[in-house]
Amino acid sequence: MTSKEVVLTYEGLKKLEEELEYLKGIKRREIAERIKQALSFGDISENSEYDEAKNEQAHIEGRIVQIETMLKHAKVIDEDEVSTEVVSLGSKVRLLDIEFNEEVEYYIVGSTEADPSKFKISNESPVGSALIGKKIGESVDVVVPDGIINFKILEIHK
Repeated sequence: MTSKEVVLTYEGLKKLEEELEYLKGIKRREIAERIKQALSFGDISENSEYDEAKNEQAHIEGRIVQIETMLKHAKVIDEDEVSTEVVSLGSKVRLLDIEFNEEVEYYIVGSTEADPSKFKISNESPVGSALIGKKIGESVDVVVPDGIINFKILEIHK
């Protein structure tokens, strides 16, 4: 992983810290116990339980390194500095999809926290990048894989 700045909300920072604590504590102990148990079965050359536990251990250790690197390069969005005048990282934006006359609200976050199923979109996504810097009342055309979506910005809040 490169030393690219990782933009996080305070909530996202807390989630990463909690995941790291879980992986370093509970998950490491669970895997160590599974390896110990698998070793008690004898010959490890044909011991699938041992192989699975070692593979999971490698995966967990990789994730720990990844999270530690992200936290080392984290820039936390200060909610007090989030503007309600223009769309920026940390903004919650209520939009009108002009074609379908439907409202939707997105939370603009860094790519690490993006979760479209929870309407958290990355500032690097097509919709997120098109909205950054726009103001209430402006219309935005967003090029997406299915074509072009036209939104009107109804509200910007924290």
